[in-house]
Amino acid sequence: MSIKTATVNGVLTIEIARPEKKNALTRAMYQGMADALVGANEDKSVRAVLIQGQPQIFTSGNDIEDFMASPPRDEDAPVFQFMRALLGCEKPVIAAVNGAAIGIGTTLLLHCDFVYVADDARLAMPFVALGLVPEFGSSLVVPRLMGHVKAAEKLLLGDPFTGAEAVECGIANAVLPAGEVVNQARRVAERFNNLAPSAVRESKRLMRAPHAEQLEAVIRQEAEIFGARLRSPEAMEAFQAFFQKRQPDFSKFD
Repeated sequence: MSIKTATVNGVLTIEIARPEKKNALTRAMYQGMADALVGANEDKSVRAVLIQGQPQIFTSGNDIEDFMASPPRDEDAPVFQFMRALLGCEKPVIAAVNGAAIGIGTTLLLHCDFVYVADDARLAMPFVALGLVPEFGSSLVVPRLMGHVKAAEKLLLGDPFTGAEAVECGIANAVLPAGEVVNQARRVAERFNNLAPSAVRESKRLMRAPHAEQLEAVIRQEAEIFGARLRSPEAMEAFQAFFQKRQPDFSKFD
């Protein structure tokens, strides 16, 4: 299984476990994570959710081959089910990030309640480099967190950034040595065993409510444009270049 789940001491752990493919996410993996998050809402024994990757990598983003074989065409696609499930998770969600977090590996962090990153973490949102556009609300949330000019570096140029930068701009809580990230995330998750569960749920809902409607609208708009971009000549050139291990040539486009 490329997604492993286990509930221990009130914490549902969702582990991305496909290190041989740099934890690249497939449709089946998105479905597995979506189902786990939906189940967390229904399971009274779960007080918090922990999302983690492997010691060397969080996730390299979408598995492009799998993605292109069956691109998301409607709201029932597993990737959109995952997005809705993470947005709709009533329990606190804590992320532990080691190594690279690329594409949705970074944007999913925008919707977690706590994020702990390793000192070797590298985050990036290289959507434009693939002929695509930002997703999962990042075109709204990233400028709100960083300001427009810093967001342009991350979303238009796709510049990678460190865990320390993620903390500075409000994406992450703290940078830790690589070997301590998961343990710290788990310690925080387990603290919810000693807090009133309904008060936690209502407080999370209140914190997110003012922007919820706008965020959902932006995610839908991004998804529509993203889907169209997948079929664009620019994206086709970018994907061919990826498989051929060369730089894409966008000089013929205007």
